[in-house]
Amino acid sequence: MARAADEPFNTKTLRDRLAKHQTSDDAKTLATDVVRWAGRNPFAPKIEGLDVTWVYPSKTPLTNPRVVSVDKSFSLPLTRLGETDLYIGSTTLPEGRAFLWNYESDGRSLGAGVAKGGSPRPSAQLEVYKTDPDSRSNPKVPMGKATPMPKWKSKIFEGTTRDWWVYVPAQYTPEKPACVMIFQDGGGYLPFVPTVFDNLIAKGEMPVTVAIFIQPGTVEGGRSNRSFEYDTLSDQYARFLLEEILPEVEKTTKLKHDADSRAVAGISSGGICAWTVAWERPSEFGKVLSWVGSFTNIASGKSGREGGHNYEAMIRKTAPKPIRVFLQDGSNDLDNANGNWPLANQSMTKSLAFAHYDYKFVFGEGFHSNRHGQALLPDSLKWLWRETK
Repeated sequence: MARAADEPFNTKTLRDRLAKHQTSDDAKTLATDVVRWAGRNPFAPKIEGLDVTWVYPSKTPLTNPRVVSVDKSFSLPLTRLGETDLYIGSTTLPEGRAFLWNYESDGRSLGAGVAKGGSPRPSAQLEVYKTDPDSRSNPKVPMGKATPMPKWKSKIFEGTTRDWWVYVPAQYTPEKPACVMIFQDGGGYLPFVPTVFDNLIAKGEMPVTVAIFIQPGTVEGGRSNRSFEYDTLSDQYARFLLEEILPEVEKTTKLKHDADSRAVAGISSGGICAWTVAWERPSEFGKVLSWVGSFTNIASGKSGREGGHNYEAMIRKTAPKPIRVFLQDGSNDLDNANGNWPLANQSMTKSLAFAHYDYKFVFGEGFHSNRHGQALLPDSLKWLWRETK
């Protein structure tokens, strides 16, 4: 039953081997392969598209072990692998399924693994999506290059420094200025956005576009300036981009200057930041991508009511601005003292519809994470950069 050394191990491999009769040695070999495949945290599920596998190690025999969702809508038995210490369950979930889960044995909760300090985590989040082919690296497609830039010391956000990177697509030439898309919390986007850009630009499904990935600033001592920069309703961040970042990029890479050729993107507070940039400077930035945007009262200010929840009314009472916006959120997003994220995003879209904006809203079951937004990225970019008559 042992697999060849060069044979890839994946969900299909696991299921095929589990379905066959196994000797004690086979089970031990499979257990070794499973532990290597599952990663450093043996309690976390292994997710491959819509396929999910849970591996629970226990030196004490378990009775009726299973994975259950907190709301009891999902239950999956775990089967012991031979005489080893591993209990395994594998299933395929529907697209977009999301829930909180934990392990159970004999009806008793075992939590969802062990947190730092040794205490059990009561539950964990799970959400699954298909992987779009345009999110996979394609060796036949020309690859752009993402370059780390020297730490930026800002004057507009005085006393802050930040990391940032610039991606230039393979198709860029100095004779033709490129479009540009700016990602807040840029380090989180850097691992996957260039691949999607490479694929879509090669197919002509988005224009030749430079990507700028910017981290929030930090002040002396390492304290993050993120919430002030992202959640504040002002033109300060727009000025930071227009007066500092874009001119620096243009020292080496020519960019278009019209609003239709500039997009801003972000997740959570980075999402409301992207909207605020376009809202404050619609003649300079015409496209917005927001994932689980924090259109809530985080920046409450001295009055206690100065946060992003005000956009719902502001959009309705202000003449429409030429902004195209793609929003994503999920029913399991945050609900805390600052507001309810799912309701805030739904209210935003109702206001955008009322004011006749060019918008699209995708609402799923997801949590406050980038999983759904990342799955939607190819389609959202095609929609944002589409040509309209």
